[in-house]
Amino acid sequence: MPGSVIVAGGGVVGAAVAYFLARDGVRVTLLEAGFVGSGTTACGMGHVSVMDDSPAQFALTARSATLLAELGPSLSPDCELAPCGAIWLAEDEAQLALVHTKHAWYCERGLAAHVLDPQALATAEPELRPDLLGGLLMSVDSVLYPPAFARWLAREAARHGADVREHTRVTELAPRGVVVNGTRLGADLVINATGAWAPQLTPGLPIVPRKGHLVITERRPGFLRHQLLELGYLTSAHSMSAESVAFNVQPRVNGQVLIGSSRELVGWDTGVNRAVLKAMLDRAVHFLPALERVPALRVWTGLRPATASKLPLIGALADGLWVAAGHEGLGITTALGTGELIAALYAGRAPAIDPQPFAPLTAGVPS
Repeated sequence: MPGSVIVAGGGVVGAAVAYFLARDGVRVTLLEAGFVGSGTTACGMGHVSVMDDSPAQFALTARSATLLAELGPSLSPDCELAPCGAIWLAEDEAQLALVHTKHAWYCERGLAAHVLDPQALATAEPELRPDLLGGLLMSVDSVLYPPAFARWLAREAARHGADVREHTRVTELAPRGVVVNGTRLGADLVINATGAWAPQLTPGLPIVPRKGHLVITERRPGFLRHQLLELGYLTSAHSMSAESVAFNVQPRVNGQVLIGSSRELVGWDTGVNRAVLKAMLDRAVHFLPALERVPALRVWTGLRPATASKLPLIGALADGLWVAAGHEGLGITTALGTGELIAALYAGRAPAIDPQPFAPLTAGVPS
């Protein structure tokens, strides 16, 4: 310490890694093939959600939410941070039982969670269909605008001395060095933070691209107040099936509604799948009938870096080569926790969370 580090990949995860390292006084070079916040980051929904799928995922998402709360007052307005909270919706008795189970689980860990009965749910979100049995309000959850958030992190990294280089594609990556435009750049450590593209630079990483569709509507101020998700989203998001859809919508600060979510294992195909898109929109209207009358402005897809373990790979691959990739649809949620964890491991200090579940060499990555 402090030493020098090259971070390949200027998405939100790479930008967060650069920010926390630079804040520690490390000489950081952040290399991005396009512009900071492009790629998968520009295609994401922007939720920062505390998840309970596994102890490791809870630790990383909860820590990230805490770090965002600390940074929130410093963020630039274009990050559009909105502490709107999220509501998980119950359609049947089995899902309502899950609401109560999740409520108890979160409360035991000191997080603000509130069970909403049908009346409270209708008051919170009047446009929801009236026959829902209730929901779980997670007040700690928030949404933001991902590309602007990544750019803010990169600017802050630069303010702490980082060298941020856009339109600089890494074509080769190895311990302590990368190749850019035929020229080798050296450092004490190289970190592969290129998301779905990480295995192209580090063969053997168990990361695959998983396509998702998103739709954004015209402005309808007041139409939506919270992020809304069906409890079936957890099954959809964390099953490595060929394709799936689930209800997930978010309010934007300008009154637009962002509609998701779909997932497909189709390699590098980024084309719009009209059947999947229709199923996703039908699912959204199933929960929000009035959404059918809100015009859509744009449809796009993005490739998320998925792992079979549902956990990102964070840490050492070899002496002089680390990875921070594989966050799939939780890159925005977990970027800050990832950056802090990398910085702690690099500095040799005790991290805020247990790094072992994310250690690449225990995740089937060849050494």
